[in-house]
Amino acid sequence: MRTRETDSAGVNVEVVTRLEALQPSHRGGAVAVGNFDGVHRGHQRIVAALVQQARQVSGPAVVFSFDPHPAQLLRPQEAPSPLCWPQRKAQLLAQAGAELIVLYPTDEALLTLEPEAFFRRIVVESLGARALVQGGNFRFGRGRRGDIHLLQRLCQEHQVELTVIDQARVDHLVVSSSLVRRLLQQGNVALAARCLGRPHRVRGRVVPGRRRGQRLGFPTANLEQIPVLVPAPGVYAAWAYVPQGHWPAAVNVGGNPTFGEQQLKVEAHLIGFQGELSGQELELDFVERLREVQAFADAEALTQQLAQDVQRAQRLLRSSPWRPQSPTPPA
Repeated sequence: MRTRETDSAGVNVEVVTRLEALQPSHRGGAVAVGNFDGVHRGHQRIVAALVQQARQVSGPAVVFSFDPHPAQLLRPQEAPSPLCWPQRKAQLLAQAGAELIVLYPTDEALLTLEPEAFFRRIVVESLGARALVQGGNFRFGRGRRGDIHLLQRLCQEHQVELTVIDQARVDHLVVSSSLVRRLLQQGNVALAARCLGRPHRVRGRVVPGRRRGQRLGFPTANLEQIPVLVPAPGVYAAWAYVPQGHWPAAVNVGGNPTFGEQQLKVEAHLIGFQGELSGQELELDFVERLREVQAFADAEALTQQLAQDVQRAQRLLRSSPWRPQSPTPPA
């Protein structure tokens, strides 16, 4: 299957989900293989080098990725929560410069290929790669037995130019998808954003709630069907994206202990928005953690704190380096 994904900035990329759908024009370029979950700064460095190598060999810049993550099949109980959904991953890779994304539907046949067989089938036969770009910690093939040293030998044997990219660092930390997940699970969305090169984004569908926030003067959009990792419980400043545009938001992740509710929920108050959102898709960029979730003595105390949360969220978002590019439409 072949599709095209276009993001809000108009970046267009071709996405292929079956090897049989590859065209002659897709072959003979530069290739990078990996999960690319989150498309963080390390991934962006790989794609930047990929684009350069593609120009050198006069071919396409191709990213071969997987959907779902191989761990979903191999160790489903231990599989990490994804950092972005497939369409967003394709869009982010396109923004980084990739021209073709292969989102291969992970299956047992692929996961049981020995490293040499994987290299031959994917890199040589399917993509006809003339150049390969990988990080130094790249592993491939059955049981992740293939490492960068084996990859160097295979590339020499098949006359594929190999470029190895050093890992990216932020505050002396090696950037990785695992690091980003750990930061989000700690509620440190600000450092996670620096590692990603943008805020972590979640997406969900707005469903009806108890409308308690509306009665307190702070109506919220309640999100369900969220396909990616949600940050740790807390109150956050975020940018909210809905079909009508984008708005600054104060977001509560967690329960509502003031009213005895412990169920984890994601509730977003879009500051200045007026209208009905139920049934719509809503996306949130988590910019800064404001405070922990806590119980208050009564509804009045909670209302006073919510007013402070909204003011602080507005102030932080106004000066944030992660401001959306286009202006907010009128409510």
